[in-house]
Amino acid sequence: MGANLQMDPLDFLNKEDLIRFFHCKKTEMSCMEEPNIFLHQLRDHNLVPEKLYKKVVKMRCKEKRKDGVYQILDWLEKERSDSVYLFWTCVFKDHILQKYPVLRLLRNSLMDGSFRVYENLPDPVGQTERENEPAQIKETTAKEKKKGTKRKKSAEETEEDEQPGPSCPSTPNLKKPAKKLMFSSPKKGDKGDIWTWALFKSHLPVTCGDKEGTLYRDKLARGGKCILSNRRWFTPASFENFAGKGRSKNWKLSIRCQKTPLQKLIKDGHLQSPLRKRRCVKESQQVLLPVSSSESSSPHSESSAEMEHSGEEVLEEQSEEEEEESEEDEAEAEDEAEEGETGPVDPSLFQTPSLPVRCGSVSGVLYKCRFASGSRSKSIRTEECWLTPEEFVKQELTLIDGHWKKDIRCHGKTLNYLLKKKILSVHSLLCICSLCSSNDQAQDQDNDDECFICNTEGDLLCCDECPRAFHNQCHLPAVQDDSLGEKWVCTFCVLKANQSWWQPTQMTEEEALGSSISQYILHCQYLLLCMYKEDIEHVFTGDPTKTISGYSKVIPDPMWLDRVKTKLQNKQYKTLDQFVSDVRLIFRNCHNFNKGNDVFDKLGSRLEEVFEKEFQTIFDIH
Repeated sequence: MGANLQMDPLDFLNKEDLIRFFHCKKTEMSCMEEPNIFLHQLRDHNLVPEKLYKKVVKMRCKEKRKDGVYQILDWLEKERSDSVYLFWTCVFKDHILQKYPVLRLLRNSLMDGSFRVYENLPDPVGQTERENEPAQIKETTAKEKKKGTKRKKSAEETEEDEQPGPSCPSTPNLKKPAKKLMFSSPKKGDKGDIWTWALFKSHLPVTCGDKEGTLYRDKLARGGKCILSNRRWFTPASFENFAGKGRSKNWKLSIRCQKTPLQKLIKDGHLQSPLRKRRCVKESQQVLLPVSSSESSSPHSESSAEMEHSGEEVLEEQSEEEEEESEEDEAEAEDEAEEGETGPVDPSLFQTPSLPVRCGSVSGVLYKCRFASGSRSKSIRTEECWLTPEEFVKQELTLIDGHWKKDIRCHGKTLNYLLKKKILSVHSLLCICSLCSSNDQAQDQDNDDECFICNTEGDLLCCDECPRAFHNQCHLPAVQDDSLGEKWVCTFCVLKANQSWWQPTQMTEEEALGSSISQYILHCQYLLLCMYKEDIEHVFTGDPTKTISGYSKVIPDPMWLDRVKTKLQNKQYKTLDQFVSDVRLIFRNCHNFNKGNDVFDKLGSRLEEVFEKEFQTIFDIH
């Protein structure tokens, strides 16, 4: 009895049909939304070069990402056309089809035969035809000359004439011609824009901080080292670091000519920004980037750079600043669209010193006082650590190309919105506060600025395992400075690290309460710390008989947190039940004394809820 094998419908189509259909549908596929899963699938089947894959998935601008996907598909057609059957097989998997409707439509077209409409496409223009064109043009022109007629060049011929030949040193045509720089001789007493003077046609004096240098225009346009200072050559970024302004990471603003940022000179056309490196699709093509000898006056002028391009490298490299600008534009567009749909948000939500923030499933608290250098300041606290906005975004593993300004949200609004509305502010580049002055301060931002228990500042002891910090006497057990070693870990972290072997099995409440307290001293200290943390107003901390008149007449057996702590430290408890009974006595006294006072009764109920929850958790009571 033979096996019943199920045939794949693609097996009935020949290779030429699949390639032709792929060729016609590249643009359609490149327009799919959120293409990362699609690209993951291609990568898993070795259908995309690793370098191209990494560049495209990092792209944040939607339009550039569409171009990147098209470039990958174009490379696949030209370099791996023998794998087109594998391509259609892997993108027609169920999990891919569920994600992308466009692929479902393409699959249906292949299955029902409607794809055959693409069989009668015109043949592509081949290389042979292109080579014959100049000869035909010359022949036609010669005939016209014999007749004594004159004719104008067509638009196509003009473009052909302007294209550089294999030995032509001119640069390729750009979409927009560069603005022609106009230079003039300075007049007597003129202290105006020196970048327009003929004297500074090839170079300009520049400053960054207290450092001075000479910027050579032609070298800046080519990229690389273009600033001469103290007999050393620097790139703009390295000169910025040399001047001590490297933290800004924006040389166009920090490097100036006559107090005018280079960014303005570039924008106004007085300087040419460094050329972006481009990747070419054609194999073995060489592009020469010339430098006119008449324009270069630097004794250290560099020769033209020759760059070879392979078929795999088909994407244009984006500079950091361009990506930042496109990300900000996207964030602003999203904010404007949201504000138009939902209306303005209540400003009072953003008036607190700290703000709740989320990025996908990751949550934290942003502290305004720490939000100094924006993306590089550790201003967001999670349960585990302090993070910069950039680090916080990376915690959301499902977000591949996230950006902190548009992906971190507070009350539904992006951080870009909060910056635009002045709810958050970034310090000046010249700021010398402790958060901005030096990278050496970064370690100081790893822990809280206030005591975790009493929420006040002062001389704090920082835990080396978590972001918490404590006053020596607020922590349990209290810490003496002379007992500290190179590393100190708080009670919260010690209990968390050792919980598994301290309490390997579940217990009933009766079993736990009957246990000797000697083996659970740390657990009791942890419970007290949780209650001290919750008792923000210190209602249950001190002796109520000293602060509330008539208290002892109503409550015969007063109890408070400090008294429980003292008894624990003096080893007055023998069993865990004695410790728990005293804590629960605090809550009973509160309810009995505040029967007509809902405010204090609710405070007691809240503290009781915290204690019971933590007690059940750390003893794993069922």
